[in-house]
Amino acid sequence: MKQTFKTLLLAAAISLAAILPGRAHGDGAPQPVDTEGLKELGETWLKENPYKGNKLAISIGSRGYNSNCARCHGLEAKSGGIAPDLRDLEKNADGDSWYINRVRKGYHQNGVTKMPKFEGLISQEAMWAIRSYINAQPE
Repeated sequence: MKQTFKTLLLAAAISLAAILPGRAHGDGAPQPVDTEGLKELGETWLKENPYKGNKLAISIGSRGYNSNCARCHGLEAKSGGIAPDLRDLEKNADGDSWYINRVRKGYHQNGVTKMPKFEGLISQEAMWAIRSYINAQPE
């Protein structure tokens, strides 16, 4: 009897995975990020994170990350294998520059979108807040 229940549970889980692909950590549409309280950065894109260590930015970045990034990069920036583990990004100016370029412009390989572009969908403030959250995660 126990084995039959386990088999049915596994079949239900597989069926749900087939019906709801990519929905494990939220819907696929970019979600707005409320950055109220953060210093506004203007229209010129910065190459270094202006919010490093800022507790408010980390908190805002947590919400932004979980609603926009976790579905591919994993909860708490711990990759589940779909996309790179973001805790491995360099935490210096070079890492900041690489990060903001990738998030703004996305990444395509052999005609396949590996990461969508977020420029025009979420603000520079939100992107840097998310970077602050990622940097605050233990390795």
